[in-house]
Amino acid sequence: MNRKNPQGEVWIFAEQEDGKLQDVALELCGKARELADTLGVKVGAALPGYNVEKLAETLFEYGVDNVYLVDDPNLKRFTSQPYAYVVEKLIDKYAPQIVLYGATSLGRDLAPRVASATRSGMTADCTDLQIGDVVDAKTKETYKNLLHQIRPAFGGNIIATIINPEQWPQMATVREGVFPRQAPTPNRTGEIVREKIEIPAECLVVEALERFVEEKKVDLKGARIVVAGGAGLGSKENFKLVFDLANALGGAVGASRAAVDGGFIDRDYQVGQTGTSVRPALYVACGISGAVQHRVGMQESAKIIAINKDPEAPIFSIAHYGIVGDLNVIMPMLTKAVRERVAE
Repeated sequence: MNRKNPQGEVWIFAEQEDGKLQDVALELCGKARELADTLGVKVGAALPGYNVEKLAETLFEYGVDNVYLVDDPNLKRFTSQPYAYVVEKLIDKYAPQIVLYGATSLGRDLAPRVASATRSGMTADCTDLQIGDVVDAKTKETYKNLLHQIRPAFGGNIIATIINPEQWPQMATVREGVFPRQAPTPNRTGEIVREKIEIPAECLVVEALERFVEEKKVDLKGARIVVAGGAGLGSKENFKLVFDLANALGGAVGASRAAVDGGFIDRDYQVGQTGTSVRPALYVACGISGAVQHRVGMQESAKIIAINKDPEAPIFSIAHYGIVGDLNVIMPMLTKAVRERVAE
C-alpha cells in the first residue's frame, strides 16, 4: 500500500472471542484515543466476526468513533487467512495512519500477515507509543507526527524508538496490561460502518471445528499485591519462600523470566515484557535483578519493595524501598512479621 494519509484515523483491531471483547482491545482504545487526540483525527475499530454488532456499543463507550463491522458466518471462529484478508481490505479502503493490535496469540498471528499484505512496517511488543517529529540525520528532512514505537532491544540493553516514515499505515502490537484501561463513558455513541467483503474461496481452506481454552492459573492483572521471585531464589524448592510471603500478605505470586526459564515456576506467573504487565498497590521483587524486560512490566506499581543481595542490582533504581541481604534470611523474617501483625 505505502499510501500516506496524514488525516487517516487511528485504528485498533477489536479482538473478540465468542462475542466478548478481549481486555487488550479495551486497553488499546484508551491509547488510540490519546494518539488520535494528539493528531486531531478520529479513532476507528476494525471489528470482524459473526453476530458481533452489539460490541460496537462497548467500543464507543471506550473512546472509539467509528466501528468498521464485517459480519460474516465465515468469521465466526478466528482463522488466519479470512481475518487477514478482511482487515487488509478495510485498511486499503479507509487508509488509517495507525493500526494497533493486541500482542495475543491471535494478534501475533494476524498482525504480521496484514503488515505483509499492506507492505507496512510493524513493531512487536511495544511498551509505549507516542506521537512526535523526527529529523532524518542524512537528508535533514523533518517527518512530522510519526508514531514512535518504543520497546526494549538488544537483549534489553537499550530502549529503541522505531519509526516508519515511508511505509503506512504504521502498525504495532502491544501486550495485555501495558496500557491501563480507561474508564468508559456511558451512553457515548459513534458510527457503525457496515462492510460486506467477499472472502475468496482460497482463504477458506481451513475450518475451525472445535476450540479448547485452558484457564489461567493466576490473575496477576487483578491482584492488589504481587510477590515475585527471580533467579536469585536458586531453586524450585526455594520458591516456596515466595508463596509463603504472598499468602501472608494476601497477594498473588509472580516471577521473572529467569525464574520461569529456570523451571522454578510455570509461565502463567511471568511478569514482564514477555509475560503479564501489572500495576498492583504493592510489588515485592525477591531475588530479581531488574532487567529492563521485567521492569517494563511492573514499574507502574504504586509501591515497589526490592530484596536482593546485590546492592547494584538495577531493580533498586525503581524500588521505593530496598533490602540488601540474603533472601533465605530476610523472606522468612518478613513472612513471620506479617503473620504476627495480622494475628494481633
